[in-house]
Amino acid sequence: MDWLGQMLGLPQSFLFSGTGGGVIQGTTCEAILCTLVAARDQMLAKVGRENIGKLVFYGSDQTHCALLKAAKVAGLECKNFRAIKTMRSTAFQLSAESLRTTIRLDVEAGLIPAFLCATIGTTSTTAVDPIRSLSEVTKEYGMWIHVDAAYAGSACICPEYRHFIDGVENVNSFSFNAHKWFFTTLDCCCLWVKDPGALTKSLSSSAEYLKNNASDSKQVVDYKDWQITLSRRFRSMKLWLVLRSYGVEHLRNFLRSHVKMAKRFQQLVESDNRFEVVVPRNFAMVCFRVLPTTLKKEPNGYNIESGNIEAKLIDQEYANDFNRNLLETVNASGKVFMTHTIVEGIYVIRFAVGATLTEDKHVIKAWKVVQETVDGMLATI
Repeated sequence: MDWLGQMLGLPQSFLFSGTGGGVIQGTTCEAILCTLVAARDQMLAKVGRENIGKLVFYGSDQTHCALLKAAKVAGLECKNFRAIKTMRSTAFQLSAESLRTTIRLDVEAGLIPAFLCATIGTTSTTAVDPIRSLSEVTKEYGMWIHVDAAYAGSACICPEYRHFIDGVENVNSFSFNAHKWFFTTLDCCCLWVKDPGALTKSLSSSAEYLKNNASDSKQVVDYKDWQITLSRRFRSMKLWLVLRSYGVEHLRNFLRSHVKMAKRFQQLVESDNRFEVVVPRNFAMVCFRVLPTTLKKEPNGYNIESGNIEAKLIDQEYANDFNRNLLETVNASGKVFMTHTIVEGIYVIRFAVGATLTEDKHVIKAWKVVQETVDGMLATI
């Protein structure tokens, strides 16, 4: 974990060689649950356990649903989750000002801000929350801030992408999934904490039959106190093999090649005026769709170019149906597989590069499949 932390440029305060440390969890769900429980207990130690119903936890409307699931397990009120709205105009990132405004309203209502989950590379669009400015807000209220970099954390081993986690020295915990874009098999979620004591205080167990001299004298890291379960799988072996067999430079070059291929796909999309890239590409995923103006049919008699609001809503719905059918047809071909999301009411197709065997020729072929499928669909309108 220290090797990997050093590759990411994490501060010493997150490493065993400093005052922190890391643990390999199964998934992000576990990492968020463990840190949320630690944050809960840390805050309740200050305000009293009777106030658990007043604790509020925050994210954006792009934050992974794992946070809400973790809150349920941790006994927090789901109604106290604040999914702060983000907008396409700001690339769906959580703004510090929106967070501050939301927190102020909660404080005025007698509630207690406790936890923020910021994301580096959201699931829908790989949006990046600004860690530094968000951490300045959480610091004012003594909140725990966790950074979920499940997908995009891998890219941050490359110096040119490290800026995406600028400000990480101000957060309490940081995690990313080596099983997503780091060539490691499921499951392998890497979690670092600045204060291991906060984690172990909430998760430790001390039955007589678990006691041993090595743990009691701190000669070893007793990971049973860093996670939900007592037993654990030997996940470190597969991660160690990835680090040793590829090496840092080879890993960086692999990730760079994936980003380069995604850029290539983006250029292909942008070269065809029937399509648009819906949100800026940050990493190796491109979010695109067929534009409503491409569709010649004028549903319900409305003109696509008109300024009628109702007409535009219908056009959007029609475009969404078209893109949904496009994705289903492309995937049914068996030649390529893509996924989707919906942001601000827009149905978006997502093209992600991340496999070890993907080459530029596959990207070009995938685009041809998309174009040919659209040609055939438009011909039937």
